[in-house]
Amino acid sequence: MSDDLPVEETRRGVRGARERVTDGAGDAVGEHAWESLRGWELLLAVSILTPAVFVLLTERPGAEKAVILTLLAALAPLYLFFGRPAIVVEDVRRGAVYVALLVVVFSAAVVLEQSVTFALFGLCPQCFMALPTRRALIAVAAMLFAPTVRFLADRQVDGLFNYLTLAMILVFFAGVFGVWLEKIMQQSRERAELIRQLADSRAEVARLSAERGALAERERLAGEIHDTLAQGFTSIIMLLQAAQSQRDPSRHLELAVRTARENLAEARALVAALAPAPLDGSSLPDALGRLAARLGEEAGLAVSFETRGTPPRLPPPVEVVLIRAAQEGLANVRRHARARSVRVLLEYGGHDVVLRIEDDGVGFRPSAPASGYGLRAMRNRVEQAGGAVRVGARPEGGTTLEVVMPVTPAEDATDLEPIGGT
Repeated sequence: MSDDLPVEETRRGVRGARERVTDGAGDAVGEHAWESLRGWELLLAVSILTPAVFVLLTERPGAEKAVILTLLAALAPLYLFFGRPAIVVEDVRRGAVYVALLVVVFSAAVVLEQSVTFALFGLCPQCFMALPTRRALIAVAAMLFAPTVRFLADRQVDGLFNYLTLAMILVFFAGVFGVWLEKIMQQSRERAELIRQLADSRAEVARLSAERGALAERERLAGEIHDTLAQGFTSIIMLLQAAQSQRDPSRHLELAVRTARENLAEARALVAALAPAPLDGSSLPDALGRLAARLGEEAGLAVSFETRGTPPRLPPPVEVVLIRAAQEGLANVRRHARARSVRVLLEYGGHDVVLRIEDDGVGFRPSAPASGYGLRAMRNRVEQAGGAVRVGARPEGGTTLEVVMPVTPAEDATDLEPIGGT
């Protein structure tokens, strides 16, 4: 199997995870709440245009109108070239320059025309969006200085209460709004960071899941190939070698041809993701009996097979695990045991089914570390299906392999201690 497919699947999984996070967050592309500035821009435009229209309707010299309108119009490029970039990237220094220019231009305009005071409704939020709360409050106070001086200079005693009321409303609004806006900005930053972390976490989970799936599939295929094709080829080689040393090789050649055909059936079943060939159209005891009989024919051993208990209806995965375990166990007897006789027992109990393979060969040392791929693969396959494996030396000599698979759900199965304390 090529590694390109798992890698490509991993990349697709990572991209999909990031897309799901972005789509699920809705406005995750705009990480901060204030990046959508249309509402504030509309408020600023209305607060500038309203006094501009009022100036146009007043009866004053054209030169004064032109100066006032120019000052009001200058607020727009100040926002576009200084304010908006500073707000978006949170550049406090650039924001301070922007607010300072706002104070200067607004003060000059309000000294010439008192109605320009209305622009404070759009300019005060700009201070809090561009600066921290304390600095923004100072900026708001600076903006209120020029209207206050203009009002006192005109000696409008009758309207003093109204002006003070308006000033207090602006200050209160600016303070409350500023604190609220700062909290919103902080929460928005935290939310944006959480979204980034979630996207990275989901992408990492998708990558690890894809890699885990690819690794599990490679391990499964490696186990299937080892338990079927590799063992079949080993049997064919041994039979052909035996045929070379015989005067009449027909028997060994016939067995080799039959093994090759069964190996071909295994390969086709593996490709088609079907059940193992030994189980096609037959029961589990019949398939195990054929495996035992084949070992006796190929290796010239006395092999017996016995079934005990009433066979229940086992799930196909459990039967597959038992077939693979029997194949591996019998293959190990043929390659390593140097045995004269082998006994295969399939015993059905109330809650489990036990496969036991016993031989009278040379046995093994329980303290010796397990080696080889076959036994490890068998143990992994059995444990993944909820069963247990134990291997040990027989007191009278030889080796016992025992595989216990639960008939009930896997969570009811219990692990077994290996025979011989291993």
